[in-house]
Amino acid sequence: MAAAKIRTSGFSRNISTASPSLGPGLKYGPNGTVFLSSGIPDLDKVLGGGFPLGSLVMVMEDAEAPHHVLLLRNFMAQGLVHGQPLLYASPSRDPRGFLGTLPSPAASKDDKSREPDPNQEKGLRIAWQYKKYFGENQLNFDGQRDGKREYSNEFDLRKPLERHLINVHRIDCVSIQDFSDPSIFISVPTVSFFAFLNDGSISCAGRIAIQSFCALQCAYSNMEREMLSFIRSLKSMVQSSNSVAIITFPPSLLSSSLGKRWQHIADTLLSVKAIQDEDKELAQLLTGYQDMVGFLNVHKVSHINAQVPVILEATTFSIKCRRVASPGAVENQVNQPAMPTQNTTEYCLAELAGIVD
Repeated sequence: MAAAKIRTSGFSRNISTASPSLGPGLKYGPNGTVFLSSGIPDLDKVLGGGFPLGSLVMVMEDAEAPHHVLLLRNFMAQGLVHGQPLLYASPSRDPRGFLGTLPSPAASKDDKSREPDPNQEKGLRIAWQYKKYFGENQLNFDGQRDGKREYSNEFDLRKPLERHLINVHRIDCVSIQDFSDPSIFISVPTVSFFAFLNDGSISCAGRIAIQSFCALQCAYSNMEREMLSFIRSLKSMVQSSNSVAIITFPPSLLSSSLGKRWQHIADTLLSVKAIQDEDKELAQLLTGYQDMVGFLNVHKVSHINAQVPVILEATTFSIKCRRVASPGAVENQVNQPAMPTQNTTEYCLAELAGIVD
């Protein structure tokens, strides 16, 4: 008697298949989406986890304030902290000089001291002796907190990134002024960068940051058709590789129709806006107005591998630079502010606060 054939659905889930391990700076989201951190923890939360791998992010600049530079710096610095390859392009004649402005990771607020605890070291030694009985995956001290910190760091905006992080990893810096046509930029440095990424390893995630793509310094600033073709080609290459690309552009330099087409191509669309000086009406409506440096508008959120778009509680967020006492600060007396000890300073962190639309 023939054995009965088991009927399975094409939508059945293979439970036995384990999810592949991800490299540093990557994490799984809903529907198998792999996220890459933006470098700002608050922005990652707003976007549902960060930037999906294989997505194109576009940021509309504000001519009155360079807040888009804050997004680029944190995005680039986060990638270098994780050892991810970076391709940076800007209208500057010396784009590599921009790397010296990248911020350094701030010390975690949960870290009480850098000094080792003898009792903790004793516990670690005991745990190491018993690791053969429990397995390596069973003994993970504070692993959940460390995992979160490894995925997305807070950055000290006053302290530059350490030199060894810049000199060790692959970083390609390109001046857009060197190319008279965007198609040349696609065919030379971009193709070489993607060839490096497409090695079949998902842990080798790359980051692409292009600043002020249609700036007046560029020879192709009036070549609308060529610039549109470049963005489409870049999006196609990003989708087929383990990378995320960010393009910032001043919308005031584009025609209305071309600007709409650029915005439509983007998977995630953001815009930054400066705060007018001494806006008394706004100061009365918003709490903490004195700490705000600008606004971030979320126009579109990528929903790769999903049919339902992400619904945000708010689409306008205030950009704040929060000053925090360094971990070496100690409280002098009760109800007294923390006073930094010697060789410690305050650092500045970028954060977002939602504004109900």
